[in-house]
Amino acid sequence: MVAGAFPLAKLLTLGARQLSRPLAARIKAGARASPFFRAYVCLPPAQLYHWAEMRAKMRLMGFRGAAVKPLNEDAAAELGAELLGEAIVFGVGGLCLYLEYARQAGQARRREEEQAAVLRDLGAQLDRLREELDAMAARLPPGPAPTGSGPAPAGSANALAGTNHALAGTNHALAGTSHARAGPGH
Repeated sequence: MVAGAFPLAKLLTLGARQLSRPLAARIKAGARASPFFRAYVCLPPAQLYHWAEMRAKMRLMGFRGAAVKPLNEDAAAELGAELLGEAIVFGVGGLCLYLEYARQAGQARRREEEQAAVLRDLGAQLDRLREELDAMAARLPPGPAPTGSGPAPAGSANALAGTNHALAGTNHALAGTSHARAGPGH
């Protein structure tokens, strides 16, 4: 494997995800210690998660309409801190995924722009060559018509009118002409 081909962006996203785990653990510890963080950030999602989980379990067991008792504050704070830590790790992973997608889309867009520029250049070069060919054809003295042993001169009626050269005995076609089907003897 070539050293320059190693995707540095993927290595950085993996590093960011790995660094998010200790960061999440530190935030969880701060959430357990801070009364404000505990009351307003950890407890409400934990109680909501507990309520939804218990309602789902009771419905699966066939109990309908039973009230769900809220978790005590310590258990809710612990569950809320765990949910917060997992949300941070998931958020960092999602952000890394989005950034990788945006990077890949940018590369694809640049590649398409480069291809479009090459096509424009080729089109301009083709137009220039056509103009040169027309100028050369205009400078040629008028002469006898070709005998069919090769392609028609650029200024001739057969080349410019888009006629079928296969009928003239050749299998060559210039721009705007068509080929006849090759038979079994071709």
